[in-house]
Amino acid sequence: MTIQLNEYLLKMFHLVKDIDDIDFFWGKAKLSRTEFRILWEVVNEQCEGRDIISSELARRVGITRSAVSQIVAKLERGGIVERVPSLYDRKIAFIRLTDQAVETFRAQAERANCYAERVVAEFGQERLDALLSEAQVFSDVCRRLAELPPAPAEESAAI
Repeated sequence: MTIQLNEYLLKMFHLVKDIDDIDFFWGKAKLSRTEFRILWEVVNEQCEGRDIISSELARRVGITRSAVSQIVAKLERGGIVERVPSLYDRKIAFIRLTDQAVETFRAQAERANCYAERVVAEFGQERLDALLSEAQVFSDVCRRLAELPPAPAEESAAI
């Protein structure tokens, strides 16, 4: 049996995979997308002088509190984050980057920003703006169509 995939579908998957495989942290931290997103939220709150709790991380990232708890525990074991008990409510613990992780994150963010600046300089700001704009439109179309049931002709062709 032969299964054929549309050439555009394959190219889209390859493009996303190629971009996803870029190590923006140059081997310093191998984080999943969800782990990075959690750290991003923690860092943003700390930069604003605020703290964040697991339930808020779960809401922002779109995962369960249990999943956040597991990820935070893994990041704690790695010395990246720490849970800091609230002075006012024993049931609350804030998630913060450790001092060492703050310095590492700052240095890696600086390198990543330099990388982005080099990409913009070489590719061109206007071209990149146009590409990102079209990519967003494309993503919206893909997301919208993925939510629709397949047309009857598509169903029989898929069997």
